Amino acid sequence: MSDAQSRLDLFIDRMVSQRACLDYAIADTAKQTGPVFELGLGNGRTYHHMMHRIRNRPVYVFERAVASHPDSTPPDDHLIMGDVRETLPASLDHFGATASLIHADLGGHNRKKNDAFARFVSPLIEPLLAIGGLMVSSDRMYFENLSEVPLPDGAVEGRCFIYRR
Repeated sequence: MSDAQSRLDLFIDRMVSQRACLDYAIADTAKQTGPVFELGLGNGRTYHHMMHRIRNRPVYVFERAVASHPDSTPPDDHLIMGDVRETLPASLDHFGATASLIHADLGGHNRKKNDAFARFVSPLIEPLLAIGGLMVSSDRMYFENLSEVPLPDGAVEGRCFIYRR
């Protein structure tokens, strides 16, 4: 066995970091009025977490196929169904650059594929973020006009990333 972290340790670091970064971003953007976007629902853990902490801002979820826990499923009018490569550009027409917070956990277990997808989707996400808004991602993103923000206490380097417009 090598000295590298176990997959369980990596998962725990990712979850702890995701919570710390989301809590930081929710608090930092609390006075903004723009919508919050959750890119990828999965089983709905982060959506459920955000719904317990975000007040006075709608949370919209972008998803291809809903497979979440019933307690973690958004109402139909806050669910944007389809591939993000199509739904993000269409949402720019609808919402403009108004998102106060965007969270993305779109990657899988293949780091090369995750990186390639992050490079592709970054320019689709960037124009949706309002001035002062934050983007939280489980993968490094590639933005032209967003700045990376230092991670909050409790987050593990490389397990989550925060960007600000």
